[in-house]
Amino acid sequence: MPDPSLHVEGIFVKEKEMMKNDSYSNSNGKTKKKNKKKNKNKKKKMSAEQCLASKSINQWVFLESPSHPIDDFQVPKTHRILQPVVFELHSHTICSDGFLSPSALIERAHRKGVKVLALTDHDTMAGIPEALEAARKFGIRIIPGVEISTIFSPRGDSNEEPVHILAYYGSCGPVRFEELENCLANIRDGRYLRAKDMLSKLNNLKMPLKWEHVTKIAGNGVAPGRLHVARAMVEAGHVENLKQAFNKYLHDGGPAYATGSEPSAEEAVQLICRTGGVAALAHPWALKNPVAVIKSLKAAGLHAMEVYRSDGKLAGFSDLADAYELLKLGGSDYHGRGGHDESDLGSVTLPVLAVHEFLKFARPIWCNALKDVLLSFSEDPSESNLDNILGFGRVKDHKGDTTLSCGKDIVDLCLSSWLTKEERQALELEALRLKLSHTVISKGGFEMSVISR
Repeated sequence: MPDPSLHVEGIFVKEKEMMKNDSYSNSNGKTKKKNKKKNKNKKKKMSAEQCLASKSINQWVFLESPSHPIDDFQVPKTHRILQPVVFELHSHTICSDGFLSPSALIERAHRKGVKVLALTDHDTMAGIPEALEAARKFGIRIIPGVEISTIFSPRGDSNEEPVHILAYYGSCGPVRFEELENCLANIRDGRYLRAKDMLSKLNNLKMPLKWEHVTKIAGNGVAPGRLHVARAMVEAGHVENLKQAFNKYLHDGGPAYATGSEPSAEEAVQLICRTGGVAALAHPWALKNPVAVIKSLKAAGLHAMEVYRSDGKLAGFSDLADAYELLKLGGSDYHGRGGHDESDLGSVTLPVLAVHEFLKFARPIWCNALKDVLLSFSEDPSESNLDNILGFGRVKDHKGDTTLSCGKDIVDLCLSSWLTKEERQALELEALRLKLSHTVISKGGFEMSVISR
């Protein structure tokens, strides 16, 4: 099991073995022991496997194509470190319950050295377009994501518990986005009822809050969550801080806790699979019965689970991931609250091999999703299907000098912007390019219309 502490290729891998306490002789012929601390801090060279994994990761992150296949890549004897790559796979903005705008989040990620960031707001992907735009300025690669609120109900057991499922999508976003968005919208609508239920319970506990106060904290168009209620409690003087609000009143099953219209955890996993995403269980250490949850979700199609944490605690969850053959991931769950009790962006250190396994599994899924999106457009080159491609502001030339004159241009721009050379070749979209070469696209300002010849 990889242990995460030594930084290799910008991804951290901990030394598994301590350096031996060798002896040496000084000029006086006396034998002394080497300093243990110095040995402890020495970084272990990358193994051949780690070096190959790092090479593959860099090619995907920076869209670099090797001059020869990766399997033929010769590992340098020096095991030189290439460009550092730091992954952040769990973050939030003001579009859900975070404190930073998507642009501000990206700027902070850049300062922290993050090169790949998954934006995973609760039950919304509204922040993705702004994040993509900001990321272009800093050379950060965005993984469009979402953290879906669900309920797990054990069979034959009335004890429900909330479970959060992370969805990771490729650069083209979800296939059948409308289906995903309908589910997320239903959850967001339920959040309003849930928040009002929490306020009613707090009122019965002699801690009244005004609805206008909570919605103002949440922000315009943002479905209120527990964090917004907790902030209102602090500002109203009912509790001293957010931690106290959660620990005493708003925790799962707490006296002011309430549920909304969340789907079952199994349904959410299946939805992610249908829409071209990778499904991962978020913070399993917060669950009452993680084994039952993991077993059930694995049967539904779960691909991964969070294992790596900023505090380095792996025991148990890594073993569970192995037992159920799940990919091992992790992220800071950054909200931007500030203070010493929150992990910062990029602080959860992922082993290079874990990242490589994630990308090796996810990339074919994302490539197929891109192919499906482009095929849908070729079969029906309507403005609505064009919007499915442009929905996240995804096709936008950063130099501003590309003219999209036909459907083929869209295909070429999508492929060159999102995929490595090997991925582009593997998709075999020549027939689709030829078909779309007869589709004319006229563009005026920010509006684009499609005209078939």
